[in-house]
Amino acid sequence: MSPQAGKAHKIGAVARRAEVGVETLRYYERLGLLGSPRRTETGYRLYTDGIFARLDFIRKAQAMGFTLEEIARIIQESEKGQSPCAEVRRIARRKLDELDRRLKQLRQYRNELALTLAEWEKTGSAAGKVCGLIESSHVGRPPEKSIRSRQ
Repeated sequence: MSPQAGKAHKIGAVARRAEVGVETLRYYERLGLLGSPRRTETGYRLYTDGIFARLDFIRKAQAMGFTLEEIARIIQESEKGQSPCAEVRRIARRKLDELDRRLKQLRQYRNELALTLAEWEKTGSAAGKVCGLIESSHVGRPPEKSIRSRQ
C-alpha cells in the first residue's frame, strides 16, 4: 500500500466507524457501490480512508430518495470519467414529480378521512360484523405506502 493511500481498515472497523452493518458493506460491494477493496492473503477486505467519503455520499443520496441502484449508476458514470450530474437532475426531477403526485394523493386521503371522522363523531357507533363505521364507510383504500415501491 502506498504511503499516500492512508491507513487500511478491515470491514469491522469500517462498519463501526461508519455506523453500518458488516452485511450492509458486503451488500454495497456486491452492488458495485464500493468498488473492490484490496484483500489480505487470508481474504480480509482492506478499505482505504476513501471508503468513509463514499459511504457518506451513499447516505446523502439515500436521504434524498435515490435508490441503491440509482446510486450505483451515478457512481459508475463518475468512475468512467463522466459527470453524472445530468442524470442526477433527471432522477431528482422524476422524484419531485412523484412526490408532488403522492402529496396530492395524501391531501385527498386526509380530507376524505377528516370528513369521514366528522360523520363518525355525529354517528357515535354503528352495528356491523366488526365495526359498522368502517364497514359502511365510503372511503376507498389508503394511498400507496411507498414511493420507492413504484420504481
